[in-house]
Amino acid sequence: MRKILVTSLALLALAACHTEPVKKSTTPETPSTSDTNSNSNTAPTNTAPGSQSMNAEQMAKQALSSVGFTIYFDYDKSDIKSEYASVIAAHAKYLSSSANLKVRLEGNTDERGSREYNIGLGERRAQAVRRALMLQGVSENQITTLSYGEERPATDGHDEAAYAKNRRVEISY
Repeated sequence: MRKILVTSLALLALAACHTEPVKKSTTPETPSTSDTNSNSNTAPTNTAPGSQSMNAEQMAKQALSSVGFTIYFDYDKSDIKSEYASVIAAHAKYLSSSANLKVRLEGNTDERGSREYNIGLGERRAQAVRRALMLQGVSENQITTLSYGEERPATDGHDEAAYAKNRRVEISY
């Protein structure tokens, strides 16, 4: 995981130092292959101020994709497992680097337990991730939490494999 973070930071640094103008992608998450100009006789187009920042932001989102946007939990628990420390650290770094960014933490549970209990458990899970992000420098006003309880399963099924995928907090920008 440390290699991924180091690679992500290196990519961010390269994106920030990039001197060639880059067109904005049609989709914010991933640049399309048609954004590069293979004709060397064509003059570069003028880009709006801040387009380099957009490229750096896209690179940061791509780096976050490599660590993921989901944190999974054990049955009936809201403690964050140590294996997700690097996921939280990467998101905290991204959020604390841009005060205008907002994130929604969506708590989810499996279908076991009452609806009311699961709403509460989903909220405890989202709050646990919120506290972890804030401990790493993310501002309180950048984070909102929401609990869906068992209402939005990631996968259907009534076995432990399905339950494990549904016990989660999704990080949504």
